Amino acid sequence: MKKKTDRVRVNERITSTPIRVIDQNGEQIGILPVNEALARARAVNLDLVEIAPNGQPPVCRIMDFGKFKYQQAKKEKQAKKKQHTVQMRAMRYRPKTDEHDYQFKTRHVREFLEQGSKVKVFVMYTGREMARIELGRKILDRVVEDLQEICTIGQEPKLEGRRLTMVLNPKLQNVKAKQKRTENAKDQDQPVSSQAVQEDGDG
Repeated sequence: MKKKTDRVRVNERITSTPIRVIDQNGEQIGILPVNEALARARAVNLDLVEIAPNGQPPVCRIMDFGKFKYQQAKKEKQAKKKQHTVQMRAMRYRPKTDEHDYQFKTRHVREFLEQGSKVKVFVMYTGREMARIELGRKILDRVVEDLQEICTIGQEPKLEGRRLTMVLNPKLQNVKAKQKRTENAKDQDQPVSSQAVQEDGDG
């Protein structure tokens, strides 16, 4: 997939004429033949870049195209960082899950939420257990109570065949706080350079 800057026409690739020209300071120069605009760009060691090809006439700007490409790539990278793809994880309980198993599974649900994932929590029933749906509901209620500081309910408990299912959403402020703590811990774990050790020893 081509980047946006790869589709931009620059210098001799600009075929439209005349064009509306903006100089390197953002000032309107006016409408010029493309060869004259290109000569002006060359005179200040810059490029002529078509920024609005559909304009009447097309609009071009005198600028450092290499610097422009770098800034655009930086913006795209920052935009990707802001995009947060939420994963859906799952955790299964049984109506008669014992305490050790409950704690083990709930600890994993907590980890998923702290990583920013949604979690589908469900209780799986066997034949006779379908007569005691409330046992599964108690487990799901307990999970919500134990994790209420880091999650919200995305879907209330719902019976789907032999499953009683609910969805927990992470509280984003907790996810960001967790990520910040992780980043700070990484910074503190950075190895000290040999030069710094030597300087410290000299002191």
